Amino acid sequence: MFVIVVYDTLAERNPQVLRTCRRYLHWVQRSVFQGELSAAQHRTFTEELKQHIDPSYDSVLIYRTRSPHHIETQTIGQDLGNTSPVL
Repeated sequence: MFVIVVYDTLAERNPQVLRTCRRYLHWVQRSVFQGELSAAQHRTFTEELKQHIDPSYDSVLIYRTRSPHHIETQTIGQDLGNTSPVL
């Protein structure tokens, strides 16, 4: 599945969430990541994220789709991220 992850966490938790996202996905913009994950990777990824956030304060949005080809993306300004394969 193709996922887009957007997070907003307390500054002191940002580094842990950032590292977790970088292990699985491509950085697109400051707190935005995207990429392909298997069902098993998705489960592991979400469990790791849950360990690093405070659900009463932090927010992580995970958008899922079958393919990146079903998403229309428009960039206004600079492309900040990288879309090459993670591994």
